Amino acid sequence: MLKVGLTGGIGCGKTTVCRLFAELDVPVVDADLIARRLVEPGEPALQAIVQAFGADMLKTDGSLDRPKLREAIFADPEQRRRLDAIMHPRVYARIAADVAALHSDYCLIAVPLLLESKNPYVVDRILVVDCPQPVQIERVVTRDKLSAEQAQAIVASQMPRLERLARADDVIDNSAGPELLAEQVKSLHNSYIFLATARTPSA
Repeated sequence: MLKVGLTGGIGCGKTTVCRLFAELDVPVVDADLIARRLVEPGEPALQAIVQAFGADMLKTDGSLDRPKLREAIFADPEQRRRLDAIMHPRVYARIAADVAALHSDYCLIAVPLLLESKNPYVVDRILVVDCPQPVQIERVVTRDKLSAEQAQAIVASQMPRLERLARADDVIDNSAGPELLAEQVKSLHNSYIFLATARTPSA
């Protein structure tokens, strides 16, 4: 099975692209959704986060206070590394299990930090969803109700846009309208089916 890793900067539209592929009956394994499930109350990952960062990372109902944790890791790179050490092995193990259970010509594996991770999940192709930085910032401000300065700081903390594009096998330009976006997804979908069916089965 051809494994396509989807990534891109914050606000570039990864979720929308995943939805368009899913509408074409492509299996989508989403690292963000996996991570959310792994930190639900009672899960070992949430317990590990509390041990590492303190009980004040929990809301009164026992769930993870995501804004507070996000603020902590953006303010301190060492804290980000501690969180990554807790989450990444668990997320990648679940990705592997979910992919192994699939029966399809190809699948999409959405991992926001696919290129930044020191031990990235192995994929056959890297698909980057891209848009200009001013568009990113505008979308993040609108979506997450952040200031432009906060959005800029998040964008600046991620891999530079040109470096991300240089490592891509395929790129979707999400700076135009939804019609053009859908056309790009459909074109890549056909390309991936061709690549998947042309692959020589491993012995």
